[in-house]
Amino acid sequence: MGFLTSLLILSFLIFFHELGHFLAARYFGVHVEVFSIGFGKKVFTKTIGKTQYCLSAIPLGGYVQMKGQDDSDPTKISDDLDSYNTKKPWKRVIILFAGPLANFILAFFLYLAIANIGVTKLLPIIGNIGVDTPAAQMGLMEHDRVVEINSKNIKTWDDLSSTIKQSDGPLLINIQRKNQIKSFTITPDIKEVKTIFGEPIKQRILGISPIGQTIVLDLTLIETINFAYIETIKATTMIIMSLQKLIQGIIPMKDLGGVVAIVQVTAQASETGIIALFALTALISVNLGVLNLLPIPALDGGHIMFNIYEIITKKPPSKKILYGMTVFGWIFLLSLMTFTIFNDLFRIFGGY
Repeated sequence: MGFLTSLLILSFLIFFHELGHFLAARYFGVHVEVFSIGFGKKVFTKTIGKTQYCLSAIPLGGYVQMKGQDDSDPTKISDDLDSYNTKKPWKRVIILFAGPLANFILAFFLYLAIANIGVTKLLPIIGNIGVDTPAAQMGLMEHDRVVEINSKNIKTWDDLSSTIKQSDGPLLINIQRKNQIKSFTITPDIKEVKTIFGEPIKQRILGISPIGQTIVLDLTLIETINFAYIETIKATTMIIMSLQKLIQGIIPMKDLGGVVAIVQVTAQASETGIIALFALTALISVNLGVLNLLPIPALDGGHIMFNIYEIITKKPPSKKILYGMTVFGWIFLLSLMTFTIFNDLFRIFGGY
């Protein structure tokens, strides 16, 4: 069941991505010859109008084949008015960007759905207090509820954590202990901690951890939209930073995951609950959008790069160079896909 759910989600994300290309192409009058979910042999086809819609045997991607644009042979062009290559370069850029944009929009709506279902957050109630920490030295106790820090209202543990990290100097903390409000002035310690990428950073801490009680936030319409926007930006930023850390060598290559890892994690999320599944689907959608914008030939970002070159130089790239770079792009992508699948299987069977 988990595998089927993963397959359906991947197909849905690919469909939404290709739908972005399709709608933008049709808006600019480009004829779409094929709209496919999957690669390889076509196992189901249906022609509506002049477009063939199909499901293909390998469900690891998809494509929209436009008239005058063929990734398998970029030298194939058409001079017809409804051809992709006869459109102005800026229109082609919009058509190419529309696919990744659709993934960002989908992620936004998934986070919007999560906000409407109910966002669960940890309450700012203190659980464990570290020995010889600022919190212990100043008399904070288990079950104390932090209600205010430096005159800022604290509703969740996230509020508490971010306020401490962004603060400077001593903190004026108001806590609720039973039915009384007590005030404490505490200067946080500065400790070295690890980021999610394993990098050491200096961070202000009080030495407390949450007790584990949660609350479902009742968000207004504006707060719901703001939540979806912030989460989409956070997911995008995290993916971009992950790519940067990978290039810098901070994230080892053995941590790279591919289709197998996506299927495995999605199956686990589907068993956890709808909110976890929506959150993971949104993250994968953002990941798909960001990766497709990389300036690698054969990806949307590579095609955008070629069109920007044409806008700047007023002439298209050499067909020979275009063909060579596209072939290189496909070899690179297929090699990367093979490597990540090997990585996934090696990890599953205890190789790491």
